[in-house]
Amino acid sequence: MHIIQEEIGLPIFSSESDVKGDDAHRVFTIAPLPPGYGMTLGNALRRALLSSLPGAAITAVRMDGVQHEYMTIKGMKESVLDLTLNFKQVKLRKHSKDPETLTLSVKGPKTVTAKDISVSADVEILNPTLTLCTLDKGAEIEMKLTVEKGVGYIAAAERNKKQNQPGLIHIDAVFSPVERVRYDVEASRVGQRTDLDKLVMEIVTNGSLTAEEALRFASQLLQSYFQYFGSEKKVEPEFMADFTRTREEHVTEPATTSVKESYTPIEILNLSPRTLNALINAGVGSIEQLTKCTEATLTNFRGFGTKALAEVRDTFATRGSKLADEVEG
Repeated sequence: MHIIQEEIGLPIFSSESDVKGDDAHRVFTIAPLPPGYGMTLGNALRRALLSSLPGAAITAVRMDGVQHEYMTIKGMKESVLDLTLNFKQVKLRKHSKDPETLTLSVKGPKTVTAKDISVSADVEILNPTLTLCTLDKGAEIEMKLTVEKGVGYIAAAERNKKQNQPGLIHIDAVFSPVERVRYDVEASRVGQRTDLDKLVMEIVTNGSLTAEEALRFASQLLQSYFQYFGSEKKVEPEFMADFTRTREEHVTEPATTSVKESYTPIEILNLSPRTLNALINAGVGSIEQLTKCTEATLTNFRGFGTKALAEVRDTFATRGSKLADEVEG
C-alpha cells in the first residue's frame, strides 16, 4: 500500500442499504485514502463493474410465421418490435455457460408476463411480473427464446453478420448484471491531515448477484491484471486462449516454480458467478492454482457445492485438463 498508510492507518471498508435486506442495492464507503486515490480506485472499479461482469440475456427469438421484427401478430396489441424490446428488460440468472432455448406458448385473452416463459432448472427469471405483451381473445403466440451468458454488450447487427438465419430475430444483448454505478470522492480527516480522500460508491445490480459480490468480482479481476503486470515473467499471449499449452507449461516446470511465473486469470474459464466467487474467496485466482486442487479440497470451500464441482469438472474436460488426483492415505 501507499507509504502514507503507515501514518493514517489502514482504510476502513463499510456498506449500508436504504432498504433492509436489499443486497442488490448498496452504498460502500472506504476511508481514509491518500490524496487522489478516491478517484483512482473509484474510476477503475466503476469501469470494471460496468464492462466486465458476466451475466445472462435473451439474445434471439424465433416466432411462428414471423420473419422479421417489423411484422405484426394478429390479436397482439404490441408490434413484434415492441415485444423484442420488452425481452431486453427480462432479468435472468443462468448457472451454466452453454446457450439454452426457452419456450413461450400462450393463448389469449391474456396479459403475457415474464413468468409465462417456460424455463429449466438452469435459468431463473428475476422479474416475473414484467409485462411482455397483451393478447386478445383467440390470439396465440408460440416462440423459442435463446438465452446465453456473456460479458458487456453485443449488438443485434453484429450477430446478424455471423448468424443470419431466416426467421431468427436477434436482440441487442446487454449481459452486464450491474445496472448502475455511481461514486463520489469526499474529504476525509485523520488528525491534522485534512487532504485525505473518502470513496463513496453506490452499486445497483439486477439481482443475479449481490452488489457486494459484484464489487468483489471487479476487485479480483483488476487484481489479476495488476498481479500479471507486476510479475517478473509474463504469460505469452497464446496462453490466454490455448489452455493446453498453459497446462503443459505447468506440468513440465519444476515444482519450485512460483505462481507469479505462470498466472492465467481464472475468469477466462467463463464459470458462473457463484462458482467463480467461491473460488476467488478461497484464494484460487488462476487456472494454475485450480489445477492443483483436488475435488475434496474444492468441496471444502465455502459456497462450493456439487453443482459447482460438476461445472469445473466439465469445463476442464472440454479444455483437456483435470483437477489434481486425491492422495491415498
